[in-house]
Amino acid sequence: MLVRRLSLLAFTLAVAAASNTTHAGALDSFEALDQSDFRTLTENLAAATHYRGITPAEPLGIIGFDVGVSLTATEINEEVLDLASEGDFELSQILLPRVHAHKGLPFGFDIGAFASAVPDTEIKLLGAEIRKAIFEGSAATPAVGIRAGFSTLQGLDQLSLQSLSVDLSISKGVLMLTPYAGVGYIVTKAEASEEFGFDEESVNQQKVYAGININFGLNFTLEADRTGDYTSYSAKAGIRF
Repeated sequence: MLVRRLSLLAFTLAVAAASNTTHAGALDSFEALDQSDFRTLTENLAAATHYRGITPAEPLGIIGFDVGVSLTATEINEEVLDLASEGDFELSQILLPRVHAHKGLPFGFDIGAFASAVPDTEIKLLGAEIRKAIFEGSAATPAVGIRAGFSTLQGLDQLSLQSLSVDLSISKGVLMLTPYAGVGYIVTKAEASEEFGFDEESVNQQKVYAGININFGLNFTLEADRTGDYTSYSAKAGIRF
């Protein structure tokens, strides 16, 4: 059921991305917000923009790599997004396309990074991670890994936002399928332009997530997460060895 739902969502997200109707650049009316609204906006954007590896827990190994493109859809607080955009934020989700790259290192370490440029806007999102396999897994036992991530949102003149995250995940491969799940914690700091008079906001959010990696030459990953009060769905396609 989860695979079917996420597969349908992946197709829907691809169509939405191709239409270039994200309109995230409409977040240019912070004068309509108060401090409480600004905090809610920070929480919503943090849930959308924090680091997502969209990978199982098992390490890649010293010659392994994982490259791909993804799209994440995060639900929004429509009232606050309408205020922050003067009603111009037309979608019911925040859509973020990303390009990912991961490389395996010795001793169970992996490193990774992503970059995002939202269509028809000046918004850019950059992130990086380092991950260590606590247990590398075997034919009989699951892999367990811990990851630290960082992301920064750029391109919005009225807002500076950065997130730090840590998560613990577990996965177990069965033939070409590798289901995985994890829990995490995210700390995000946001600062608006001085002209609005907002205090800097620092929000802490818990995260739970689950996904499945499907590798048959081409690699596909589908993931769902709940970060704070917001649910996101991600679909990723690429190559993993």
